[in-house]
Amino acid sequence: MSHHYSGPDFGFPHGDARLDLTDLYAFPKPGEANKSILIMNVHPSAVVNPPGSTTREPFASEALYELKIDTNGDAVADIAYRMRFSSSADGQQTATVRRVEGAQAAETGDSGQLVIEAAPVSTGWDARVTEAGQYRFFAGWRSDPFFFDTRGALNDLQFTGDDFFIDKDVCSIVLEMPNSALGPKRVGLWARTLDGANGVWVQADRGALPAQAVFLVGSERDGYHAGEPANDARFIAVFAHALEHTGGYAPEEAMRVAETLLPDMLSYDPTRPASFPSNGRTLIDDAADAFLAVLTNGKVPGDKVGPHIDLLAEFPYLGPPHNSYVPSHATSPIATELRKASRRLGSS
Repeated sequence: MSHHYSGPDFGFPHGDARLDLTDLYAFPKPGEANKSILIMNVHPSAVVNPPGSTTREPFASEALYELKIDTNGDAVADIAYRMRFSSSADGQQTATVRRVEGAQAAETGDSGQLVIEAAPVSTGWDARVTEAGQYRFFAGWRSDPFFFDTRGALNDLQFTGDDFFIDKDVCSIVLEMPNSALGPKRVGLWARTLDGANGVWVQADRGALPAQAVFLVGSERDGYHAGEPANDARFIAVFAHALEHTGGYAPEEAMRVAETLLPDMLSYDPTRPASFPSNGRTLIDDAADAFLAVLTNGKVPGDKVGPHIDLLAEFPYLGPPHNSYVPSHATSPIATELRKASRRLGSS
C-alpha cells in the first residue's frame, strides 16, 4: 500500500495518523525545466481497522516533517528542508519551512535558514499557495494521488481493479524550488517524520520508495522506520528472503534484486524527465505495478488500476480534497464515478 499505514497492523506510527508518511514524489516543474517539485504526503484520511476517519487536524504541531537530500551518493543528507506547523486551536494552522546544509542536514533538529514563514494550511477546496523568493509552498488536505487495489493485495494478489484510494484524502507538503537548490545533478531523496511530543525528537517514519515496509515485520519494521538510508544494508538479507518466498527468486538473484531496493532513497536527476523507478516519480507513475513486478518476479504484472483523473495541471498539482476536512467513510457519487474512470484507465 505504498507507504501508507506503516504502523503495526495497518495502523499509524506512534498511533498518530499525522506522522504516517504515505508517498514521496519528485519531478521537473512542467513548462519550467530549471525548477523541481518535491511532494511529501502524510496523514491518510481513512483508518483501515476499524474503518473510519482520522483526525481533521492536518499536521501535528509537536512534529517535524523533513525532506532529506543526498548530493554525493553516500546516503547521508547534505541538504534538508524542515517543516513545522502551528497548533490549531482556532481550526487554522500555519507552516514554517527552514533549510539546512552540510553536517547539520544529517542531524536532528528544527533549526535552519528561514525559507517560508506563517504559510496558511489549506483545509478546503481551494489551494492556499505561499510564494517566497524562488520558492512556492503548499500544505494541506488534497485528494490522495496514490492508486492501488488494496483489497486485491490482501486477497492473495487477486486484483479486480478496485482502487481503495479513489475517494481518499491525504495531507500534502508541496515545495517548488530552483534546481540549483538541490545541489549538483543526480540526488537521492527521502522524507521522514519526527515526534517531539515528549520533548525529544524521535523519528516516527521515513521512506522514499513505495511499499518497502511489506518486507518487514515486528521489531525489524520498527528498526527500519527509525533508521537511516546509510544503514539500510543490514536489511538486504531480510528483503532477499522475502523475495525468494513471494517471487520464487533463486537466492543469489534475490540478493541482487534486494540490493537494488536499498538504500531507501528516490533517485532524481532534475535535468532529465521524471519516470519511476529510473528517475524521480510523477503523480501518474504506476509505482504499485513496478513494485508488484519486482515482488512477484514478473508473475503479477499489475493491479488493473490507473492514475486518478482529478490531478491539476498547475501548482500544487494534486487534486482538491473530497471534503473540506477529513472525509466521511461513505463513498460519494463523485467518488463512484472516479472509481469507474480509474478502472477504465487501469485496464486500457
